[in-house]
Amino acid sequence: MVSVLIASVPIHGHVTPLLAVARHLVARGDDVRFLTGSRFADAVATTGARHIALTGLADYDDRVDINARFPQRARLTGARAVAFDVEHLFINPGVLQCHNVVAAHAAQPIDVVLADSAFAGGAFLLGYPRATRPPVVMCSGLPLGLSSRDTAPFGLGIPPARWGNRPRNAVLTWLTRPVLASATRRADRLYRELHNCSMPFSVHDWAAHADAIVQFTVPAFEYPRSDAPPHLRFAGPLSARGSHAPKPDWWADLDGSTPVVHVTQGTFANKDYSQLIVPTLEAMSCEDVLVVVTTGGRPVDTLPPLPANARAADYLSYDELLPLTSAFVTNGGYGGVQYALRYGVPIVATGGKEDKPEVGARVRWSGVGRQIRRERPNVRQLHSAITTVLNDERYRRASRRVAADMASSGGYSVLTDVIDGLVATPRSACS
Repeated sequence: MVSVLIASVPIHGHVTPLLAVARHLVARGDDVRFLTGSRFADAVATTGARHIALTGLADYDDRVDINARFPQRARLTGARAVAFDVEHLFINPGVLQCHNVVAAHAAQPIDVVLADSAFAGGAFLLGYPRATRPPVVMCSGLPLGLSSRDTAPFGLGIPPARWGNRPRNAVLTWLTRPVLASATRRADRLYRELHNCSMPFSVHDWAAHADAIVQFTVPAFEYPRSDAPPHLRFAGPLSARGSHAPKPDWWADLDGSTPVVHVTQGTFANKDYSQLIVPTLEAMSCEDVLVVVTTGGRPVDTLPPLPANARAADYLSYDELLPLTSAFVTNGGYGGVQYALRYGVPIVATGGKEDKPEVGARVRWSGVGRQIRRERPNVRQLHSAITTVLNDERYRRASRRVAADMASSGGYSVLTDVIDGLVATPRSACS
């Protein structure tokens, strides 16, 4: 039995894929603890893992509007928004996160730590000698953010260029370095206070120095990097699993006679329906389609009046809905996009902050759908993008190719092979 500590920032989209990992590891007989925010205690308990609450400022509530907590953030976009989030949401709590891991290890030895990509405590944990700390695996349920000569800086939402890619990326890296400088200095200052030396790597690329990286997608949906670290593995979308939401009374309307367009704003950024759901309903109201809305848990009666060709539910089983879906319209949640791709559904992804520009850019780059680079697209833009993915078979073919790759990916066996390999390696053999 392996003693595993899963560590995640207390943000729904980061915790969710790791809950699926916890459930799988518990089922195989591992001893699993899950370090994250106190509000996720019940969700962790359902997996069979033991919950450990983060402490102090590391235990924040992601349901509180981040722009209300940090009013200056609302004006930021692109790399500046990413740099702000890195410094205030991820780096600042990092030392406390690291202390929480060390305390858990002291209470009961840990064989391996599985850390969310935004868990800066993983970067600080790497400062301890390998012989005295457990191995750290960065598990990423977000677009891969590793710097590379082959990719633009993370956060810009710019895919690789067909011509002059590396020179362009070098220029963009030089231009964005001042934007990231504040977060870099803050991380170095905290690292120095903890380890009495400068951070030997960029905090933005701490995963490259972890003992392993497991990315929760397939290579077809991620930019190729000729300089990727050798310990990077792709496992496929591990977070996708069956749900048991009851079928609504209108379910029989999904009889295959009309194309189904599914639109969602996920379970987090779903407070303002005018961002995506309302303009999608208006854009498709006169088309011969059935628009299916999910509110992500909010009561259906919080929606405005629906057009005749729309249906709504708070939740639906994606394993039942997506095989019937012709187009998936999303505000760019990584987990939802991966789930749609498992069923070969073409995508329309809109913009926003956090990782959403990067998700949309990968949708466009991989050919699986259309990207609208706006957080609040208008009706005309949505109508054009949705009808295009419905009528142009290229998008469905590309989505089906990714689905085939996902079906043949190693899945959980990739992750467990990494875990078991690290546990079997004597620490004295590690640098």
